[in-house]
Amino acid sequence: MLLTVLAAGPLQHLDIHGHEYWARMLPPEAHHVLQHVLDPIAGQAVCLPVLITVAVVIAVRRRSWRPIICAVAAEVAFYLGVGGTKVLLARPAPTERDAEFFAGGLLKDGWHGISYPSGHAAEAVLIYGTAVYLIARYTAVSRSTVRVLGVGVGVIALNAVAVSYTLGWHWASDLFAGLLTGGLLLRLLVWWDTEAIARERAEQDLAEERTIVPASYERTEKLAA
Repeated sequence: MLLTVLAAGPLQHLDIHGHEYWARMLPPEAHHVLQHVLDPIAGQAVCLPVLITVAVVIAVRRRSWRPIICAVAAEVAFYLGVGGTKVLLARPAPTERDAEFFAGGLLKDGWHGISYPSGHAAEAVLIYGTAVYLIARYTAVSRSTVRVLGVGVGVIALNAVAVSYTLGWHWASDLFAGLLTGGLLLRLLVWWDTEAIARERAEQDLAEERTIVPASYERTEKLAA
């Protein structure tokens, strides 16, 4: 929230003066790699299949719907949380040469009218982060492996920020807001799933107690007789 307030005011000056299509200064080959190889890593075409694969494999092995439910929840959170914020704040992308909030819009400027927060930056944290969470929560991998995967998510997130900024597709504050939004949604998803698991275990324990107590009572009655 603080970043959004700053981006709507004091940071606009920095966003505008810090923006440039830096990739145009690079050789065509480098520009091609940035746009067609590195940038898609944080896009839906790549990160969503990764999340689906992880969720389905774990769900089959654990014989549980929880991993798939988490994957669906992450995708819903992305579209409602990130997409909803984009549409609500309606900040034009640098291509429109306007960093003001509520100056763009999906109907007015299409995808160029909803740049805040950055979807790629948010996806890098939320979608890949959910995949790592599922592996950490529902498999027996070591902590060191989880740490390595976590570092991988960080590298992907930094890649998304660096590539989008170099290509000039986002204001700088868009990208930082994307990281924070993705992290917030991931944290909420982890909390929600952890609470759901705790409730399920509590219900199972209660059901077992209700089964054990009557059985013990019946044995006691028989011994007394």
